[in-house]
Amino acid sequence: MNTRIFLALSTALVAAPALADEVNVYSHRQPELVQPLFDAFTAETGINVNVAFVEKGMVERLVAEGSRSPADLVMTVDIARLQQVVEAGVIQPVEDPALEAAVPASFRDPANQWFGLTSRARIVYASRDRVADGEVTTYEDLADPKWKGRICTRSFTSDYNVALTAAYLAHHGTEATTAWLEGVKANLAKKPEGNDRSQVKSIWAGECDISLGNTYYMGQMVADPEQKAWADSVRIVFPTFEGQGTHMNISGVAMTKAAPNRDNALKLMEFLASDEAQAIYAETNHEFPVKDGVKRSALVESWGDFTADPINLVDVSNLRPEALKLIEAVNFDG
Repeated sequence: MNTRIFLALSTALVAAPALADEVNVYSHRQPELVQPLFDAFTAETGINVNVAFVEKGMVERLVAEGSRSPADLVMTVDIARLQQVVEAGVIQPVEDPALEAAVPASFRDPANQWFGLTSRARIVYASRDRVADGEVTTYEDLADPKWKGRICTRSFTSDYNVALTAAYLAHHGTEATTAWLEGVKANLAKKPEGNDRSQVKSIWAGECDISLGNTYYMGQMVADPEQKAWADSVRIVFPTFEGQGTHMNISGVAMTKAAPNRDNALKLMEFLASDEAQAIYAETNHEFPVKDGVKRSALVESWGDFTADPINLVDVSNLRPEALKLIEAVNFDG
């Protein structure tokens, strides 16, 4: 049977009886991004995957449903959202040798409450015409006055920029991070707005020379006829923290505390960490596989190699509240 869209009741919080041939997923990721994975899993195991796209309020929904939740797994993006389900107490640890062998320790929760599935880098998009090779190499460099009037970014209170700031805070401390935020703000070409792709559009339009963005947006722009010209106007630069590596974030999966179909849920988790699924995920979403030895897509490979920041993502997530306070204290978006 083909994968069906699972429409969990938003008012009646009584889960349907568990069936032996299904698994239910709440996902922050759009259905078209995860559908190929679920189709492959069903073809291999005969287990149907019912997925509800929950754009907002996933944690609140799981808390409200409690032990009656029909959800077996949650799939989400960004370390912050993974930590939110941990802190809400709505998921359970999964002790599974196959998962632990497939997912490196740096990409899973120390207590095995969530497991990373793909990673992405927070990089610089640089104008091919106006930024020379080697002109930007570090995140620290973004505060250099040479970039005055040349930087575009989305809001710095967005999840991705808060995570980057938290990583900067972990490496450099409060005083240096505040100075960095003030320096980057002073270099902005315009007030923060839009999303990562619209910053690349601004580079294409000549409004700025560099911007911050996630790597996978390049893949999305290349595939969109209306945005390909934006993508062609820039190149990807992998900046590093001085002496460290490029800031990373992840998408991941966790098993709910309720998990009415626990055995099937574990099978799906193991499948998502397999070579087959990692390759599908990387190709579909233009992201980096977390499992060692799985090849990147040809497009992602063309962006070049880089060294990932070795800092533990849980440590970064724990600093997010302080990072957000610093961003607001300098009125970055003002």
